[in-house]
Amino acid sequence: MSQTFLQACRKEPVSHTPIWLMRQAGRYQKEYRAIREKVSFLELCKSPDLAAEVTLLPVTQLGVDAAILFADILLILEPMGIPIAFEKGDGPVIGKPIRTAADVDAVTGEIDAGSSLGYVLATVRKVRAALDGKTPLIGFAGAPFTLASYAIEGGGSKQYIHTKSLMYRDEGCWNALLAKLTEAVTRYLNAQIAAGAQCVQLFDSWVGALSPSDYRRYVMPHMKRLFAGLDRSVPHIHFGTGNPALLPLQKEAGGDVIGLDWRVELGPSWDALGDTAVQGNLDPVVLFSDASTIRAKAADVLRQAGGRRGHVFNLGHGILPETPFDHVRLLVDTVHELSARR
Repeated sequence: MSQTFLQACRKEPVSHTPIWLMRQAGRYQKEYRAIREKVSFLELCKSPDLAAEVTLLPVTQLGVDAAILFADILLILEPMGIPIAFEKGDGPVIGKPIRTAADVDAVTGEIDAGSSLGYVLATVRKVRAALDGKTPLIGFAGAPFTLASYAIEGGGSKQYIHTKSLMYRDEGCWNALLAKLTEAVTRYLNAQIAAGAQCVQLFDSWVGALSPSDYRRYVMPHMKRLFAGLDRSVPHIHFGTGNPALLPLQKEAGGDVIGLDWRVELGPSWDALGDTAVQGNLDPVVLFSDASTIRAKAADVLRQAGGRRGHVFNLGHGILPETPFDHVRLLVDTVHELSARR
């Protein structure tokens, strides 16, 4: 098996800087689009055969150093008693948003991931068998704040008015909801690990809406409990986006690898974080530029990493659907070429 990704997560020496890409299976691939013409997004997530197929596509097409499970962070909400739907063109929709203490009381955190999310675990097992030990598999889940935001807002948001107002006006209700989400996510990720995931990533995609003081008070205790409850036999990646001031607090909360988005410079951010592995952090929009710019921008990220142990190359967020496929492949080849240890 190519060990570079797992070695980097553990801050061990590597033959080259490993690279994988968030949303590396998605609409920028014609094969993915062909599958989606036949099935809905939710049908794809709930079909282990199809989900495994799209998980494996980037490994064979791009030569990335890790596969990441194809699923969605909101799948966990269904067994918790929060119905979700994926509307074409509108993204995920929560039919009955969580807004009151009674709503929170109706939510359960004690999920049985083996039964209620068995299709995800079946995908993990199928992918591991197909990879045959040659490439590691990353599992993932949404972090409690991001999941709570979806559940409370009822879908996407820019201001998080319902989420933050509930957090401020009824801290007890807020903590009860996040405690249930923390319990469910911990069970879910440990089930993925038991099924064969060799690393797990927590996506806190919306946490940048918070100030550092609010993160410390309303989110950090739950994240600490979550990381403390995860199986320690595999590395854990902690990825948040939108507010660089949260990075030291995210490190304090937990995770073997801290994900950086494109809003920060990798080198100074790593210096400030100190002794940790880091992941990132090319701006996804760079992939819409020309080949020479892509190579130069990738080289700059590698220059800032400076050959230090513990760097996993990634975008600062997911691949955008309109990204030219050849540019994604160029990036992977460039990182491998420029980072090869001679």
